[in-house]
Amino acid sequence: MFRRLAPIVPTVRAAMLLVLAAPVALVIGATQPDAWVIAPLAGIGMLALIFVDALLAGRLEDLHLVVPADIEVGAEETMGAQVRLGGGRPSAMHLALACDPRLAPGGRMTFDLTQQAAGWRGSRSFSAVRRGTGKVSRTWLRWTGPLGLGARQIEGDVDEDVRIWPNIAAVRSPALHTFLKDAQFGLIARRIRGEGTQFESLAEYEPGMDRRRIDWKASARHVHLYAKEYETERNNQIVFAFDCGQGMCEPIQGMPRLDRAISAALATAYVALKGGDRVALFGFASRPDLSTPFITASGDFYRLQQAAAGLEYRAEEPNFTLALATLAGKLQRRSLIVVFSDFTDPTNAELMIESVSRLVSRHVVLFVTMADDELETLSAAAPGDMESLSEAVSADLLLRQRDLVTRRLRQIGVDVIEAPFDQIGTRLLDAYLEIKRSGAIG
Repeated sequence: MFRRLAPIVPTVRAAMLLVLAAPVALVIGATQPDAWVIAPLAGIGMLALIFVDALLAGRLEDLHLVVPADIEVGAEETMGAQVRLGGGRPSAMHLALACDPRLAPGGRMTFDLTQQAAGWRGSRSFSAVRRGTGKVSRTWLRWTGPLGLGARQIEGDVDEDVRIWPNIAAVRSPALHTFLKDAQFGLIARRIRGEGTQFESLAEYEPGMDRRRIDWKASARHVHLYAKEYETERNNQIVFAFDCGQGMCEPIQGMPRLDRAISAALATAYVALKGGDRVALFGFASRPDLSTPFITASGDFYRLQQAAAGLEYRAEEPNFTLALATLAGKLQRRSLIVVFSDFTDPTNAELMIESVSRLVSRHVVLFVTMADDELETLSAAAPGDMESLSEAVSADLLLRQRDLVTRRLRQIGVDVIEAPFDQIGTRLLDAYLEIKRSGAIG
């Protein structure tokens, strides 16, 4: 709620002039004692000038904040304001907003407004660093007079919520939609032939085909090599399981690992729904937090985005034993389980491997983790002193432990994706398509 009567305040320029005038007044008082009255009169004159200058700045008639209601984490958005004054000739205008720290560093956003035909306008770009609901709670507006000595200032409460959703820029990308139209399975309405498990037809054998697909009986009858074609399996079950624990909440290039994992998963989920598969989300930390039903239609993709927005950041260690046992109990048929996690503690990694090994016997498991650029940089840095040498040795030890864990996962039959954060989405999509073509899920 804004107050229409804006208090008058001096500007920095006025304060500097008063400070500079103080030594002059002392010199006059010391050299011309009879002229001491000049100093207070000059001060009164300066205060009067500040007051008049602030009045000439004009009065506030309307202030309208432009706050987006919905944004995506990591995406650049704009917040702005429109101000209309009644009369006056202001020389400058500044606005400050108090908001949630996930919207601006320190929970404060400031920007200048410029005069235009319809009034004063200004905006500032920002990028949300975490999902959730960010609130804009208070605003301050200050505009100065034509001399820059006096200013008017108001403040008031604001009740604006900004809902921060998972980033699905990859889903909207033209490259992905072009791929879906031209892919072996996608938007084209036709029967889908490939290397699945359900027999579809015979085709002439061509170099490069798997020789195990040759139908020797049919080839003998026709005195020509023929290969079997199979219909790609549809209606597969895909579960994206997110570790929401402390390790996944750590930022990587300004965004939590969990949010980068969610973006990669949603892009693959969109492709899976377009391909006729069923998708569900599962989130856990010390206990299971989220378990969605299977989504079957691409038109219901928004339900996955809404569910992913509810995944909480947990400052606790994940309980893989409880979480993956709970997930296995919910699955009634063979599924592809994509686990997003990160590990630094060897003990916790051991429990994770043991829990994942129980899934491999019944399901296809794909483990996704992001390469730690910070550890690799520290490990490769030239040791200039004992502190940097100690950091390099510790980083190298952690990298060796990560490599050991990923090798053990591969040994028990888990497909592992370890890549930089900006390549996770592409690598995950490629892995899903390869698994689907091979018919390993059905």
